[in-house]
Amino acid sequence: MKKCLLLLLCAAPAFFVQAQMKYIDKANMDLTVKPGDDFYEYANGGWLKHTVMPATKTRWGSFDELRENTSQRLKIILEDVSTKKTRTHAEQMCGDFFLSGMDSMQLEKLGAKPIQKDLKAIDAISNTQDLLVHLLQLRKAGAAGGLFGAFVTQDQKDINTYRVSMSQGGTTLPDRDYYLKNDSRSVAVRNALKTYITKLFTLTGTPAADAAVYADNIIKTETALAKAQWSRVELRDPQKRYNKFTPDEFSSRFKVFNVSAVFTALDIPKQDYILVSTPSFFNGLDSLLVAVPLDTWKAIAKFEVLKSAAPYLSNDFVQANFEYQKTISGQKEITPRWQRMSGLIDGSLGEMLGKLYVDRYFKPEAKQRMLEMVNNLQETFAGRIKKLTWMSEETKTKALNKLMAFTKKIAYPDKWKQYEGVVINKNTLLENVRSASRWSYNYNINKLGKPIDRTEFGFTTPTVNASYNSTQNTITFPAGILQFPFFDFGADDAVNYGGIMAVIGHEMTHGFDDQGRQSDADGSLRDWWTKDDADKFKQLADAVVKQYDAAKVLDSLHVNGRLTLGENLADFGGVSMAYEAFKKTKEGQSNELIDGFTPDQRFFLSWAQVWRGIALPETAANLILTDPHSPAQWRALIPIQQMQAFYDAFGIKPGDKVYLPEEKRVHVW
Repeated sequence: MKKCLLLLLCAAPAFFVQAQMKYIDKANMDLTVKPGDDFYEYANGGWLKHTVMPATKTRWGSFDELRENTSQRLKIILEDVSTKKTRTHAEQMCGDFFLSGMDSMQLEKLGAKPIQKDLKAIDAISNTQDLLVHLLQLRKAGAAGGLFGAFVTQDQKDINTYRVSMSQGGTTLPDRDYYLKNDSRSVAVRNALKTYITKLFTLTGTPAADAAVYADNIIKTETALAKAQWSRVELRDPQKRYNKFTPDEFSSRFKVFNVSAVFTALDIPKQDYILVSTPSFFNGLDSLLVAVPLDTWKAIAKFEVLKSAAPYLSNDFVQANFEYQKTISGQKEITPRWQRMSGLIDGSLGEMLGKLYVDRYFKPEAKQRMLEMVNNLQETFAGRIKKLTWMSEETKTKALNKLMAFTKKIAYPDKWKQYEGVVINKNTLLENVRSASRWSYNYNINKLGKPIDRTEFGFTTPTVNASYNSTQNTITFPAGILQFPFFDFGADDAVNYGGIMAVIGHEMTHGFDDQGRQSDADGSLRDWWTKDDADKFKQLADAVVKQYDAAKVLDSLHVNGRLTLGENLADFGGVSMAYEAFKKTKEGQSNELIDGFTPDQRFFLSWAQVWRGIALPETAANLILTDPHSPAQWRALIPIQQMQAFYDAFGIKPGDKVYLPEEKRVHVW
């Protein structure tokens, strides 16, 4: 499983030197606030006071500013390669894809024509089993989503083997709770979904009354599927998610759901075993395949086609999609077309566009510097493990083996994907999207029977993110993370250690969070802990959960400490080991002031300013349900509340609002 530093905050420009930058800019702070009263406000209050949320955004902060810069850079690349007379294959693919999305006149002329054939084919189906197979074939063709997930992944207990994995699905809303709760926010989101479904059907010529009936039936069925799904907290347990079946064993559970027919439809060859993350969901799906009328399943299949295509059709479809999405996110204005297209191409032909990006914007010396920093922090983490008082020597030895076995992927892949067989035409946006989707599907399925590819990068090059993959014991840092506020060659160590070094430590700690700790040095899902050590870890983790559960975000909504536990533990470990590494530097051992701040103050300010951000209320509420990361202000504050050095740096004393008594602090890694 891949654990990331961020969710949905991905693209950003690669490394560049910023001349005469104020790395800790007092204009972004509120120096009238005592650090001990509200450290987040003290560090970011000026920025929070003066920043206005762009109308096309749902949240805004350091990462979003970087992503905006990336979009501008991708726009430059795409406009360039779309107009060049002599182009490489990659330039033709990316340039024509961009042109197909920017030609709004052609899209208006086509209207719903690109999907009419798919809708008519669904009308001709005469039974539920055939309809399920047809829906799977549409998914394979890149034309629709589906009622469940089916993909090839590395077997967590047989790490040298690829297996077919099946998972729950079938719902449109971001989380099952939107279907199951009756608070005003959930009801409003369900109503928006009904309006959206109705609108999409009417845009294809369905009478409004019939479309409304379809919408009611679709939402009723999706609600039943949501009841069968596991919660996000349940899905955090890798042992519970690991369920191995022969196809015959799995098929024996069902009346209608035919695994053999599913595999045939998806071009999956015969398998000895399959992995099923949520077996009980498929029991619920099987019951619904019997209970729900064929006409409703046809409506569901059509809606799958419609919602998959809507962002790439004429403006009335695009606007319908936006009106639905903004009820969930609160976004005021639709993202500009050029920006939607640059993001789409980055997601569809990411390594092809990424190579163009690296050639133009990335400085290779940053890759070597990043590797040096990763190695340095790896040594610091090893020292911290050796000094743990709650862990036995037996478990420490295995933990150190795992830490030193990390594979490091830095900046960009060694070998770029070529997207063989993808056809891009400047006049067919939807077909371009589907062609890339078909390639991605086939690329995944064709892994079966082949050696594990441990070189896959997992991110596009300009992504501002980082990750840990427990099954491969791999940490990955794309080129986009190598820039301010994370890293800059011109910055002092306090800034870089409070930024990029804390990120490195964050990803390393994921190898030892509540999920990552369950995999060993080679990535196998296997218990390598003594029972006593595991019990002590769980006690510490429970204490972390309580701290975040107490954090209020919006109205009556609190952080879900159990859902966010892995990311919170990674933040705890990341900032504390980055600070320890910082204290080994010349600046860290000095008392020299820069812009009036001590080295330690600059370290903690750098950490806090990375997390500055604002979010629309609708987005904040949605993220509480769906995001395994805590909101920004709590990521900035709670991890450093565990560190005495933080209190010492700013003279924070018992009785101050942010002061956490020693007996309540949690020290894990």
